[in-house]
Amino acid sequence: METPIVVGCFAGLLITISLLQPLARRLGLAPSVLLAMVGTLIGIGAIFLLNTKYTDAFNTIAIVFVDPPLDAEKILYIFLPILLFQTSLTLDVRRIFEDIGPILVMAVVAVFAATFFIGLALYPLGNVSLVACLLLGAIVATTDPVAVVAIFRDIGAPARLGRIVEGESLLNDAAAIVIFILLLGILTGSHELDLAKALMAFLRSFIGGAIVGALVARLFVMLLPIMRDLPLAQVTLSLALPYVIYVLSDQFADVSAVVAVVSAGIVFNLYGPSRITLEDWDFLHHVWDQIAFWASSLIFVLASILIPRLVEGFQPIDILLLFVVAAAALVSRALVIFGLLPLLSLFRMGESVSTKFKTVMLWGGMRGAVTLTLALSVSEHQALSPEVATFVTKLATGFVLFTLLVYGTSLKPLIRLLGLNRLSARDEALRGQFLALALADVRQEVEQTAQDYQIEPRIADPVTETYAERARAAADASQAFADLKDKERVILGLIALADRERYLVLNHFNEKTVSRRAIALHLATAGQIADLTRSEGRAGYNKASRQALRFRFNFRFAQWLQRRLKIHRPLAILLADRFEYLLVCRIISNELVAFNHTRIRPLVGDRVGTILNDTLCARRDDILRAIDALRLQYPDYSDALETKFLRMTGFRLEDTAYAMAHSQALIGAELYNDLHGDLMRLRHETRDRPDLDLGLQTKDLLAKHSLFADLSAEHLSDIARMMRPTFATPGEKLMRKGEKGDLVYFIASGAVEVRTGTDTIRLGRGDVVGEMALVTGKPRSADVTALGYCQLLGLSASAFRTLLQKTPDLKAHMDRLSSERQSMNAPDASPKPDAGNA
Repeated sequence: METPIVVGCFAGLLITISLLQPLARRLGLAPSVLLAMVGTLIGIGAIFLLNTKYTDAFNTIAIVFVDPPLDAEKILYIFLPILLFQTSLTLDVRRIFEDIGPILVMAVVAVFAATFFIGLALYPLGNVSLVACLLLGAIVATTDPVAVVAIFRDIGAPARLGRIVEGESLLNDAAAIVIFILLLGILTGSHELDLAKALMAFLRSFIGGAIVGALVARLFVMLLPIMRDLPLAQVTLSLALPYVIYVLSDQFADVSAVVAVVSAGIVFNLYGPSRITLEDWDFLHHVWDQIAFWASSLIFVLASILIPRLVEGFQPIDILLLFVVAAAALVSRALVIFGLLPLLSLFRMGESVSTKFKTVMLWGGMRGAVTLTLALSVSEHQALSPEVATFVTKLATGFVLFTLLVYGTSLKPLIRLLGLNRLSARDEALRGQFLALALADVRQEVEQTAQDYQIEPRIADPVTETYAERARAAADASQAFADLKDKERVILGLIALADRERYLVLNHFNEKTVSRRAIALHLATAGQIADLTRSEGRAGYNKASRQALRFRFNFRFAQWLQRRLKIHRPLAILLADRFEYLLVCRIISNELVAFNHTRIRPLVGDRVGTILNDTLCARRDDILRAIDALRLQYPDYSDALETKFLRMTGFRLEDTAYAMAHSQALIGAELYNDLHGDLMRLRHETRDRPDLDLGLQTKDLLAKHSLFADLSAEHLSDIARMMRPTFATPGEKLMRKGEKGDLVYFIASGAVEVRTGTDTIRLGRGDVVGEMALVTGKPRSADVTALGYCQLLGLSASAFRTLLQKTPDLKAHMDRLSSERQSMNAPDASPKPDAGNA
């Protein structure tokens, strides 16, 4: 096969792909449907030209399409890694993890359901083994929901629904290919037909692939900072990653290469943005979008070209079998969507999905290039019998055509029939209100422009009058907005504020006033606020904003490391992250209050605008309280972070001034580059965040405590060896009523609240809490909760007794304190403000 001919045919395919995109838009079809149709026609035409008796002039070109230089293995190796990797890059990974349970269940259960439903339905009718029928089921279990997701976005479906569908499709391919490889091994004799062993092999391949992909991706992410300000090198490194992972997993690690690539893409997406600039990450995404477009289009059209060859010898009985496959696939998918999703909602593993959206998800189960490529690999497998290869190939290929021609062409009419393409009453009302305000502003701007450029009124007036008429028409149509209840308007305003918050976060990151460590948490919070606002209204907005201020599992784990293993650094890093997060939240909350006043209030009215302002102010107060609690404990660190913020803001303003002067030709390129270089050096020196010292050195904490202030250095060293420094967070329960007393705390800084059931007492620096249970041997009689961030010295029961024996003065003090608290607990005693009982 001559190389120039192959290159020319390849160029022709690229031209065809590019021209089909506008045609698909004009016809209202999914591009994949049109690609399959045209690819099939190219395949039919090539077979005709090769076999016709009328001319041999096109045989050289026809042979390229009839017997292409790429087999199934090459197609998978060339195209599949980058397709899977790019899909992983487009996911909002942190939001995906919130729904990882439903996504994993839907993806894995849907694949198994489709495999077994199709296999068992075909077995009585097909003249092949059950394993061969199951193999066909695994091949057609892979879905291609790109068109469905795009339609969801167009009609404004909940973002969470789109994430579940995208996540399901990604893991769906991985699970289906793992099952396909296992069944193919059983069919060819390389694996034993043992259900338990097959299940273990599936788990080993799936989990092993996830681990290998994650580890290798972390190594590649660590290399990104070396290529700082070299976006082309960064893209090149990212392009190598999926191929390295695929080959390593498939040829050496003996785990699922598909799962490994998906895992690598998720890890790269999770940690990559914090290693390079926002501009470079956007550039990387744009390049990958282009690469994925080429790959997905080429793999689809190449596979479609082979369809005429794959369905050769199609018999009438095959039509019956094809309908059995279609019916079984539809039933299995319906059971997952209509049976599993309600169960997930019932057990609070996800929000409910409307019947209309479930119907679209069901009908959107189209199959695509992966199914065709797997079918092609079966047709080329030498160890399979011709009967099995033909059976699987024909039905898999026919099913792909069926889904594309039936589901693909009827999906948009179904959307219109269900009314999902129309704006909701709430959005329709908002449209008119917004349009009226926007057109009035545009009219004023056009008038001002005409005056500034001295355009005659006879020319300008017709243009401005057009906008005036449109504004009046929009105002008349916006009467529906006036009929909306305040609750609906509040939801509209909060959704707009949530979207604005995401914009502000990205803007701050672009201006380098938000660090790379903090950006991910801010974006995840903004996304969660938007989703809960859409589903639960004002209550959802408040719920999501408060959840963001809570201490998460990773913080509690870091506390455990500090308390049990005396490892302080993870806690210090997370506490510094929280400090920075809260300071940026304060800035953004102020910007949202201003945005509501200038932009949202005119849209929703003064009464609703006031409600929105109260909601924002309450959220800002929560943020300020959280900041004040940290600032009281670490005032110097707070000052350092705010100083860093101001310096980064100054650098941004300075950079903007230099760029503007250069664009206006006030300074030349050499002077600009020199100034910009100096600024980059200063910014690089200021980039790193200062380290937070938790102040948990035992001797320093002992010196802060009044009971130990007068002890000698030698005595302090002896006591320090018995003490365990402990860091407590606001609201943390330190002791519980009724539990066994095995620990006492000396408060070095901060304050705690002791609740006995009848009294509430506050203890602070210099006080002791929890000693009564150790002295009396009885269960604790009070709950003890940290009021703010506290630095405590913990002492076990045995160490406490040893300490009292070694320190007579301390023993005497504890005896007095015990006597006072016992008298306080007497029925006729009144509570004392400086004592507690636990």
